Amino acid sequence: MSDRTAAVSRETAETAIDLTLDVDGDGDSEVDTGVGFLDHMLASFAEHGLFDLTIRCDGDTHVDDHHTVEDIGIALGEAFDEALGERRGIRRYADRRVPLDEAVAGVVVDVSGRPYVEFDGEFSQDAVGGMTSDMGRHFAYSLAMNAGVTLHMEIEAGVNAHHEVEALFKALARTLDDATQTDERRSDTPSTKGDL
Repeated sequence: MSDRTAAVSRETAETAIDLTLDVDGDGDSEVDTGVGFLDHMLASFAEHGLFDLTIRCDGDTHVDDHHTVEDIGIALGEAFDEALGERRGIRRYADRRVPLDEAVAGVVVDVSGRPYVEFDGEFSQDAVGGMTSDMGRHFAYSLAMNAGVTLHMEIEAGVNAHHEVEALFKALARTLDDATQTDERRSDTPSTKGDL
């Protein structure tokens, strides 16, 4: 298998991010974003997607969590896009539903080169551990727009926003892992157009 890794640095007036990604990792992570619940979600994302992930972010969390979560989503999306390159031999599509106690989240992905996002559902509480619950959706949106993937996401059930957001991150991780796996029967790009 080719080396599917990427390193991304992103610096704005709002955040400074250094990130590395190994798509074919073991689920190891070192994450320090300044937002404790986001650290937990990203560690879970790495673990359940079997991605090796390091993220250091110095963000304007004195304002709120928005810029930090959004910019990490952007940087991680850029890293996936770089690591996957021409996307030769990948499975491309995946569909996963993940429960966490009473909560269930579903994600369908097409690693298509065409960014698009649909989201259905609501979070039961406005915030979890210093992170606005809806930033879970916005993180996935930012990742998809910069990775060039189509995402359809749904919060199907739940009464606890911690569980709902975590189920969403795990479902996103599992679908991205499934869709980016290589199919030994395929050596080309999975498209009749010949390019993604």
